[in-house]
Amino acid sequence: MKIRKGDKVVVIAGKDKGLVGKVIAAYPRDERVLVEGVNRITKHTKPTQTARGTQQSGGIVHQEAPIHVSNVQLAVEAEVDGKKKTVGTRVGYRFDDDGNKVRYAKRTGEDI
Repeated sequence: MKIRKGDKVVVIAGKDKGLVGKVIAAYPRDERVLVEGVNRITKHTKPTQTARGTQQSGGIVHQEAPIHVSNVQLAVEAEVDGKKKTVGTRVGYRFDDDGNKVRYAKRTGEDI
């Protein structure tokens, strides 16, 4: 999986298409990522009691749900029609001068 935690990504498919967010968590086994502000769901929680006996109130909680990694692309700043825009790019791998494997943006050629 070429998208990692902390990457800035743009959503390319689904109800949140076009949104840009930061990857909060990556789940390589499931091929899913959790993106900040994307795929928000409403979850109803029950009132619970902690081990010390304090009461936690229930209610409606809004949170992000994971989306498939194929629906996001790495976001980079690129010049489109003479203007700087945040666009998606594919990710490639190459070796630098020291022999270290690095990721790079295929659209701009810059290292990530």
